[in-house]
Amino acid sequence: MVLGINLFRNQRIYIFIFYFLTVSTFLVTFNYLTNDLKVSNTFIVMLIFICLIILSAIFISKLAVDPLQEYVTNLQNLSNETLHELNLPISTIKTNLQMLEKKLTDEKSIKRINRIKQASKMLESRYNELDYMIKTQTSLKIEETFLLDKLVKERVKFLQNLYPHISFKLNLNSIQIINDKIGLSKVIDNIIDNGVKYSKDINIIEITLKNHTLSIKDFGCGIDELELIEIFDNYYQTNTRMKGFGIGLGMVKRFCDTNKITLNIISKKDVGTTIILNFK
Repeated sequence: MVLGINLFRNQRIYIFIFYFLTVSTFLVTFNYLTNDLKVSNTFIVMLIFICLIILSAIFISKLAVDPLQEYVTNLQNLSNETLHELNLPISTIKTNLQMLEKKLTDEKSIKRINRIKQASKMLESRYNELDYMIKTQTSLKIEETFLLDKLVKERVKFLQNLYPHISFKLNLNSIQIINDKIGLSKVIDNIIDNGVKYSKDINIIEITLKNHTLSIKDFGCGIDELELIEIFDNYYQTNTRMKGFGIGLGMVKRFCDTNKITLNIISKKDVGTTIILNFK
């Protein structure tokens, strides 16, 4: 991070110096042509200046873009190498957990193994997210065919371990869609996470899937009409005392726009919020 900050700071200095010298050169050249050489042909003067401007633009673009391109390439290579190195320990943990599960009989050890298994699942989830982020940088679109109801059940099962106090009420019809499965998983996680975060005493999340429409409803503090206008802005939070950075719903909106999913919110203060995703 410090290396990146220093890199961009140096680039600003280099571009400023080059721009200053370029403008100074233009002024000196113009003065020399018009006063010293007394060139009266406007076309020749303009042609010289256009050539100088093009050359300057090429050098400025190289100063600005080349180091950034190199930095991004190195970052992508590091991400790919890190991803590759993570795959082995995750596979090792999962394999050894399966072997240990077969030999354990006492309740305490089984509970400990289950906690390790849950932690390994979370680590594997972060691995998949990193893999997904790298793929989105290199691919224009990621699509696959899958059952949306099955994906919702998987995400609820995963989040139930994080929020054991929450009761999930599911009403899901079987629907097959073509979309970005991992990206949609993150969207569902974010919506449910927000519902849990802003719930009050009613710890219930209702999820309905019918007619290619997914509705996720909470019974929390709700959002008033003025806040609904800003709710999808990055870093916006209806309650600044809550943990987090307020970037979840901004990500949800961008994903839905990119993948042609209609996103709607129905909310009432002190009653709750329903977020609706339409896949038609």
